[in-house]
Amino acid sequence: MDDQNKNLILAVVLSGIVLLTWTYFFPAPEPVIDPNAPTVQQSVASQGAAGDTIALAPPSTDAGITTNGAVTQPATTVSDAPRIDIETDRVVGSISLIGGRIDDLSLKDYKTELDSDEIVTLLTPVGSDAPYYAVYGWAPGGDLTGADVPSANTEWSVESGTALGLDAPVTLAWENDSGLVFRRTISIDKDYLFTITQSVENKGADAKRMAAYGIVARHGTPEVSRYFVLHEGLVRLTDKTLEEADYKDIADYDMVAREGAQASVAQVEENGWVGFTDKNWMTTLVPQPGQSFTSVVKYVANSEIYQVESRLPAQTIEPGASVENTTYLFAGAKEWEAIKRYQDEVGIYHFVDSIDWGWFFFFTKPIFRLLHALNAIIGNMGWSIIVLTLIIKGIMFPLAYKSYVSMARMKELQPEMEKLKEEAGDDREKMQRGMMDLYKKNKVNPASGCLPLILQIPVFFSLYKVIFVTIELRHAPWLGWIRDLSAPDPSSILNLFGLLSFTPPEPGSIFAILSLGILPIVLGISMWLQQKLNPAPTDPSQKMIMAWMPWVFMFMLGSFASGLVLYWIANNTITFTQQYLIMRSHGHKPEVLGNILGSLRSKKKEDAS
Repeated sequence: MDDQNKNLILAVVLSGIVLLTWTYFFPAPEPVIDPNAPTVQQSVASQGAAGDTIALAPPSTDAGITTNGAVTQPATTVSDAPRIDIETDRVVGSISLIGGRIDDLSLKDYKTELDSDEIVTLLTPVGSDAPYYAVYGWAPGGDLTGADVPSANTEWSVESGTALGLDAPVTLAWENDSGLVFRRTISIDKDYLFTITQSVENKGADAKRMAAYGIVARHGTPEVSRYFVLHEGLVRLTDKTLEEADYKDIADYDMVAREGAQASVAQVEENGWVGFTDKNWMTTLVPQPGQSFTSVVKYVANSEIYQVESRLPAQTIEPGASVENTTYLFAGAKEWEAIKRYQDEVGIYHFVDSIDWGWFFFFTKPIFRLLHALNAIIGNMGWSIIVLTLIIKGIMFPLAYKSYVSMARMKELQPEMEKLKEEAGDDREKMQRGMMDLYKKNKVNPASGCLPLILQIPVFFSLYKVIFVTIELRHAPWLGWIRDLSAPDPSSILNLFGLLSFTPPEPGSIFAILSLGILPIVLGISMWLQQKLNPAPTDPSQKMIMAWMPWVFMFMLGSFASGLVLYWIANNTITFTQQYLIMRSHGHKPEVLGNILGSLRSKKKEDAS
């Protein structure tokens, strides 16, 4: 077996191992239920700026607030409370005056399913199947008690505004019995960023001390996509450290007595944010850029509540004075353009890293940005993927050219290699020495044929990450029957691509692998044709591997996202064209048709024997 064929088999085997491993770790997904469930379990204590301990009294579980594990019920349930409507061009929902909770939010631009009229619901109130909401407040310090500050169950009054909308903020107010007036002004921009300004006016005779906080809570463990490549759960930036933890990791945190729960507490000196991320949606607490705060993640096991908190330093309000704090809440779709704008214009440090770019982020980020730019010009993600493939192949062409030239020279050396085999006989060491001298003399690198394939693997993974994770490809059409490039090809050979009324197996079924769509079949054919640029190997083992490889890949990639299969088809087509032209330029006319007919004749002989 010559070195060229050995390298070819090695490349094939490595590719097969990679794809088999990929399929094992990233199986077909189960139906995903949007994880939208919060709850407010309380933090027991927060460290103030001056080192004093501020007791926190946050939100609620089923209508109550948890403090040190004890759940209390409010006099008025959240479902019975008056509400203020939220509506912009992109979101719709309401704010509960119980606690001033932002607990009802839906995204008008996104449908739950491709053919559904139901829009995606992100935040839901206590009393729903999976409560998920944001709540703000003040933790009492000094001689203040929990009754002196508004809690998650306090009923606020509307001081100004009738509904929250673009350029239409609302202000809520509440006054205690000792002269402290609390106000909360909420505004929203054109996309998904809420601005929350909390203020306290001290009309009393004594100075008061307290600390502002924000909480996002979700009740119950959300159903998540079971893809190893996708992160869902906690996403947190602590100065320059990005942290991700899934819900199982959060539930395994050590018990922190001061928090009264399993928790992770981090001190942010200048820049940070903390929240929960799903595949396409995110809810994140964001203090002002440059603001120090305490970032807390906790799990309340007895009520199965996951909670993130941002706690600002304690402040003293002198008699006749007032203080004010402004923070942000991102609640919406993980659109790169919107998140990048918040990073650049609002100054939210490294906010684009809230998108899960993966291990190959150095490939994933530029690939996405280029794809996004192409789509802005072309207006169709499918054609943009094809143009992106052309650009990637153009960048890699010098390397590919050297590889194909080396392969062509290897073919030129075939007669001399055959002569060496005859001379060496069974002396493998002599054969190897002779072949190395032959390669060196003719300046041929036998391993160069594998290099483009090896380099394609991280590009392939990165593009898979882009297509699977970024929301920009969700429900993005290409042409005809391909109406969602983030989903597998919906056509099926089992019902003759829709000509029969038979319903093919659903994704996840053990028979779904047989339900090949048009794109996976085209992929298999493109790989098969690419093989036919060269004659079939004479070695029976090599020949069998090469014969089966296109069809194995066809079935393995059949359940992958259409956008990824489209990329692979375009990649194969361009590679075929490049290799054909380079071989022609070196005096080797590929006998594609002859090789196809030869393989058929060989098959007939095998069947006859």
